Order: sequence, then structure tokens, then C-alpha cells
Amino acid sequence: MMARILFFGKLADAAGGRSRDLSLAPETQTIDDLVSALSAKEAALASALNENSVRFIVNEMIASRDAAISDEDEIAFLPPVSGG
Repeated sequence: MMARILFFGKLADAAGGRSRDLSLAPETQTIDDLVSALSAKEAALASALNENSVRFIVNEMIASRDAAISDEDEIAFLPPVSGG
């Protein structure tokens, strides 16, 4: 299973780039599974992705951590946004 992963803002810095194509293990079925898989391999990214205010987008639709993901999905991670 392949997915296109996009990182924005400080998450791109933690990931070492704005995007990557990633082969997903069969047990990676939700956003939470994906966050766990990425976190297990990259400590800096783990910290950034596990912040409560990170938002998830699957195929251009806002998603929750328990949202299902599947082959060829585009998954974006958005950092917290502050404004004035």
C-alpha cells in the first residue's frame, strides 16, 4: 500500500521535507497507525505529530486520528496555527 504524505510548517522541518511517498504496512489502517509508524522511526517527528493541535487531512478532507486510510491516499499533517 502506498500513500503520499504531506507535511506543512514546522512539521515539514521535523520530517526533513514537505512530502514523501511511503509504503504502508498492512497493519497501518488509520491516521493513528500512521502516526505511530512514523513516530517509531523518527523521534523529532514523533514529538511534532503527537501535539494535540495537529490536524489531519485525507484526500483533501479534514479527518480525525481514527480515520481510515487506504492505498494511494494523500495524507496531510497540518501544524497548529496561531493568529492575532
